[in-house]
Amino acid sequence: METGDGVTLRTLRASDGPRLVRMDERITGRNRGMWYERKLERAVRDSDVNVSLGAEQEGVLVGAVLGAVHYGEFGIPEPVAVLDTILVDPLHARRGIASAMLKELASNLTRLGVDRIRTEVPWNDPLTRFLGTHGFALAPVLVLERSLVPGTPEHDEKETGDE
Repeated sequence: METGDGVTLRTLRASDGPRLVRMDERITGRNRGMWYERKLERAVRDSDVNVSLGAEQEGVLVGAVLGAVHYGEFGIPEPVAVLDTILVDPLHARRGIASAMLKELASNLTRLGVDRIRTEVPWNDPLTRFLGTHGFALAPVLVLERSLVPGTPEHDEKETGDE
């Protein structure tokens, strides 16, 4: 799909991996090559239930969204899309690429019968403001976690008896 400003939205391909890793590394300072390799493998293999889009300009991948559709996870009976990554090359930021990808993603998910997208971000991450402008809000669920590192207060269970 052409967005009108020279950006084409398309399904991600396995060959996009190295470019995604470079973009992500510019933003995060970390190399998550294995993570992207696994995500892209699933996106290509299981394209009917995974969510992935790339934004390309002049033949170069400049942005991507990665996610999946889950059916019945955590006791939720209806399908829900989970957005794992939204990524735009810093050299192409603030040009509407992320907005175009989210709009196309929403359209694709609606056609699949999915009526909800979830994602997780740190509460003070600048991405929360961007997502808020695109209709994301606090979800009516509570995410709980526990440290698995011995010696941390979150790990050491307190004896409270069976409840």
